[in-house]
Amino acid sequence: MSTPSSTIGVFDSGVGGLTVLRAIHRLLPHHDTAYLGDTARVPYGTRSAETVVRYAENAARFLASREDLSVFVIACNTASAVAVEAVARAIPVPVIGVIEPTAREAALGSPRGRIGVVGTRGTIASGAYQRALTRLRPGVEVLAEACPLFVPLAEEGWTAKGDEVAELVARRYLSGLVSRDIDTLILGCTHYPLLEDVIRGVVGPGVRLADASEAVAREVAAVVGGRSAPPSASARGARYYVTDLPKGFAAVAERFLGAPIDAPIEVDL
Repeated sequence: MSTPSSTIGVFDSGVGGLTVLRAIHRLLPHHDTAYLGDTARVPYGTRSAETVVRYAENAARFLASREDLSVFVIACNTASAVAVEAVARAIPVPVIGVIEPTAREAALGSPRGRIGVVGTRGTIASGAYQRALTRLRPGVEVLAEACPLFVPLAEEGWTAKGDEVAELVARRYLSGLVSRDIDTLILGCTHYPLLEDVIRGVVGPGVRLADASEAVAREVAAVVGGRSAPPSASARGARYYVTDLPKGFAAVAERFLGAPIDAPIEVDL
């Protein structure tokens, strides 16, 4: 079992993984965290699987060299789809991706086995959620839709219910899934929870949302051995590393996390 002073590492291709970090902070408030955003090379969805694996391995080795990690979270859906096993071989701590915990929660919680998945083009094209859901619940019907414009909406802060642009985009993307009578919708990109109110307004109250950030936070809590830990004199809090544009990252992170953050450290991977 990890000690309170050990660090939960979270890696993402950019800023979307901050929603996972936010959920971890809520569930495990006294655990140290370290976030690494590869802002110099975002997005990963347009890159080859081999390149994404290499980037993820480098990120994991870097964070493991800087921090006393108890667990390493790959908060990027694209990297989770192709790199979890490689990263697990690269560093000596448990590695958690976003796809398996989220798919498990959706498969177990879907009343009728009609599950929609929304994500970036890369995540949807990878088929990772579709394969995981079929393995976890044979006979499930999976309907997938790429929603690439949700990411810039989240980063611009156009996420409130009632925002005309956000609601128009959401209706365009989601109307086909709604018409096919899904009962559960996986938010298969870590940006998408910021649009939860808009998405709920389109799909309606009868559709259960499976949020990767909450599912992964619960998985992390299980790995580190409990819901929380008492404050520790050796605790260092939350630290942030980025590969480019630290000021821009800090501004977006404040919006994602709902509070200012310490200045990010720019690093070269």
